[in-house]
Amino acid sequence: MEFFIKNKINKTKIIVFLGTRPEGIKLAPVIKLLEKNDKVNLSICSTGQHKEMLDQVLSFFNIKPDIILGLMVKNQSLCRLSYKILKQTDFILEKHSPDYIIVQGDTTTAFLTALSAYYKKIKICHVEAGLRTYDKYSPFPEEINRQFISRIADFNFVPTETAKKNLINEGILENTIFHTGNTIVDAMMLALKIVESKNNEIKNKSVFKGVLKDKKIILVTMHRRESFGSDIKNVCLALKDIACNNKNIQIIYPVHLNPNVRKPVYDILSNEKNILLMEPLCYEDFIWLMNLSYIIVTDSGGIQEEAPTLKKPVLVIRKKTERLESLNLGISKLIGTDKDKIIEEVQNLLDNKIEYSKMIPKSNPHGDGRASERILKIILNDFLNKDGKKNLNFSS
Repeated sequence: MEFFIKNKINKTKIIVFLGTRPEGIKLAPVIKLLEKNDKVNLSICSTGQHKEMLDQVLSFFNIKPDIILGLMVKNQSLCRLSYKILKQTDFILEKHSPDYIIVQGDTTTAFLTALSAYYKKIKICHVEAGLRTYDKYSPFPEEINRQFISRIADFNFVPTETAKKNLINEGILENTIFHTGNTIVDAMMLALKIVESKNNEIKNKSVFKGVLKDKKIILVTMHRRESFGSDIKNVCLALKDIACNNKNIQIIYPVHLNPNVRKPVYDILSNEKNILLMEPLCYEDFIWLMNLSYIIVTDSGGIQEEAPTLKKPVLVIRKKTERLESLNLGISKLIGTDKDKIIEEVQNLLDNKIEYSKMIPKSNPHGDGRASERILKIILNDFLNKDGKKNLNFSS
């Protein structure tokens, strides 16, 4: 930025911490702007909380971590993972002494790296702050992770006015709260350009050979810890019933790698003719499939925010959701994990064109695609304030 060049101000040191696929997606547009700014000394640290799925996303956006921790092992407990993250990030922060760290959302990586930075009095920037269900076990452990980070963050970058009100009502200092919009919209705009340029290549991939494009495609994802056990079984039984009673559809389910998800899904659904189970998709393939789908059934928070850009109705198979804006607009619906309720809601959208049309989004309530710009501007303005410069008007 021009002001920095003229005044030869020292670079600000920033470390971005991320560990899961959603973090990679939502931080990608922030990272791309930071990489281009010649007054930012940027380091990217991957904890490897969900290594394979994160690596796919980072490759898609052409992002290469500077530090790779590789902390995840099979069936690792949250306590064990938390200990390892704190231990390793303490060393990293001691070595690099950043001015700021940036974390996103509600993961164990986000919470523990923020806590580690707090212990060292390093400024914490929390992207997508303020989302709440106010049920500490739903989503678990994400709800409490978010609340903890809000208490120690120096910058709470909220995606919506609802999120801002949540933080104010909780007594979070208002001068730490900034309404930026959600970076997921920025990420989708970047991603769609890439996917559109590779459309023929993607649609001809072997992974999509079983996709029946003449059918109404119902895309399903389910992976949350609080859904393990009976909830996943209920959803699978509902999907089986829907598949049996509707020959003009195809249910496509990229199955999460967690064995707590894979076993019931494959046990119940693997022999159904119009259900296609597949391995988790790389990000570009998943966006292509989302765009092809007729209905999306999911427990994912990120998909609830992505789908409006693609104008797809979403049925949320959770008991509670912190993405209230889409619910309030009627472009998503919270249907829980009761078998009969899922069947009823999916069948309604398949049979009733008027009800379906009501759920087609006209715009995305989560942002305008400029959240990353606002985040960068706020951080750099704060950095300048150390030298007594106030309220500077930056241009990208």
